[in-house]
Amino acid sequence: MKIVVDQEKCQNHGLCAISAPANFALDTDGKLQYHESFNEENIDDIEDAVDSCPLQAITLSRDAA
Repeated sequence: MKIVVDQEKCQNHGLCAISAPANFALDTDGKLQYHESFNEENIDDIEDAVDSCPLQAITLSRDAA
């Protein structure tokens, strides 16, 4: 699975960075930075980040194998 952020929807609120700091962060300009791939051990935090986004800009996508 991978993280997908719709940059058109994202307004850089940063709630995802609070929920899953290993995968999301705001840079010095306040822009969202994230890692598309993640360890399965972080799935609970990633799901919290998806749920916490007020604009529903974050989704999880299955990688085509």
